[in-house]
Amino acid sequence: MKLEAINRDILPPDAVVSMTASGSQASIETTGIRKLRLNGFRNYPQLEVQTHAKAVLLTGPNGAGKTNLLEAISMLAPGRGLRRAGREELGYRTSQAQQPENWAIFAEIHGHHGSSFIGTGVSEHTEKGRAIRIDHAPASQNDLLDRISLSWFTPQMDGLFLAAPSQRRRFLDRLAMTFDPAHNGRLLRYEKAWRERNHLLQEQIKDESWLQAIEQILAETGVALMATRAQMLADICRISQSQDSHFPQISGQMTGQVADWLAAGLPAIDIEDQILSTARHNRLDGEVRMPGAHDADFNLNFKGRSAHLASTGEQKALLISMILAHAKLQHQRLKKPPILLLDDVVAHLDAGRREELFDLCQDMAAQTWYSGADKTAFEAIRDIAAHFYIEEGQLRQ
Repeated sequence: MKLEAINRDILPPDAVVSMTASGSQASIETTGIRKLRLNGFRNYPQLEVQTHAKAVLLTGPNGAGKTNLLEAISMLAPGRGLRRAGREELGYRTSQAQQPENWAIFAEIHGHHGSSFIGTGVSEHTEKGRAIRIDHAPASQNDLLDRISLSWFTPQMDGLFLAAPSQRRRFLDRLAMTFDPAHNGRLLRYEKAWRERNHLLQEQIKDESWLQAIEQILAETGVALMATRAQMLADICRISQSQDSHFPQISGQMTGQVADWLAAGLPAIDIEDQILSTARHNRLDGEVRMPGAHDADFNLNFKGRSAHLASTGEQKALLISMILAHAKLQHQRLKKPPILLLDDVVAHLDAGRREELFDLCQDMAAQTWYSGADKTAFEAIRDIAAHFYIEEGQLRQ
C-alpha cells in the first residue's frame, strides 16, 4: 500500500484488520478520533480502529504495540511524534525486507471544525519530511495545528526533572507552540545562528561584523523565546493553583541570566543590549559562552523543595499536573481542548490518584487514550472506556 491510499481516503477491505468499540457512551460530541487507519507503521502491517468513546484503553503485554499505536496518533500533530523518531524508523519491517516499507496514517477526527480527515505518511515520492493531507488537500505541518491538538505523557518523561536542561526546555517549548506557532520558527532560527557562531569561533574566523550580526539574531530571538517560555510556565502555574485536586499545585520559575533579567522587569531592548555586550566581552577574552535561550531551565517547587528531590511518584504527579493544566488552558483560551495520549500513565500512582486522574480526564472536553500492561489498574473506567487488547500487533476486544 502506498501513500496514495491516504490521498484517496481508501484502504482495501481485505487489507484491514478492523476493530470497533464505543464504550458506554454512544457518541462523542467533544474533540476525538473516530476512525484511525494505519498502513505499514511500526509493528502494524494494516490496522483500523473505530470508536466513539471519550476514553479509549489499550492493554496488553510489553512490546505488543500499545505505544506504537499512540505514536501513530501523535504523528497527526506537527513534529516528530511522542518518540521524536526519524521518518525512516517508523515503517513496518519484515524478515524479508531490511528496509522499512512506506507508512501511512489516516484519521477521521471530530473537533472545533466539525469532522476533518487527516492523512500523513511517506512513500518513494516523498523527498523530505512527510506528506500531509487535510480534507483531501495537500497541507503543511502548521495546518495541523488548526485541526487537531494533541498532548501526551510517556514513561520516558518520568525522569524529566532529573534529565538535562535541554529536555525540560524541549518539553516546555512543545507546550508553548500550542499557543504561539511562531515559537517553533524562532527556535529553528536561534539554533541555526548558535551553530553558526560556534563554527566561526571554533575555526577562529574573526569577522567582527559577521559575528555581531549573528549575535544580534541570538539576542533578539532569544529574548522572544524566553518571554514565551516564562509566560507559558506562569500560565500553567496559575491554572494549576486554581484546580481543586489531590495532584500537586504547581509553582515554579524559569532560571538563567535572561530569565533573571525578564523577572526583574528590564525592557526587552535593554536585555538585548546586555546580551550583546556580554557576548562581545567574552569573545575578546577568548570565551564562547554568552547568555541566551540555550542556557535556560525551569524549576518546579514541591513541598518547599525542588522537584528533582521529590520521589518518583511525586515527580510523576507534578508532570501530570502540568499536562492537565496545559490542556485546561487550551480549552479556556483557544477553545481547542487537546486529545490526551497517556502511555503507561498509572505506573507509580497510588489508587486514589489513579481514580482522580480518570475523573479529571473525563471532565475535559476531549478524548483520552490510555495504555498499560495491567488492565486491573483501569478498573475504575472499565464501564466507560472502549477497551482494546493488543498482542503482537493485533487488536481484539
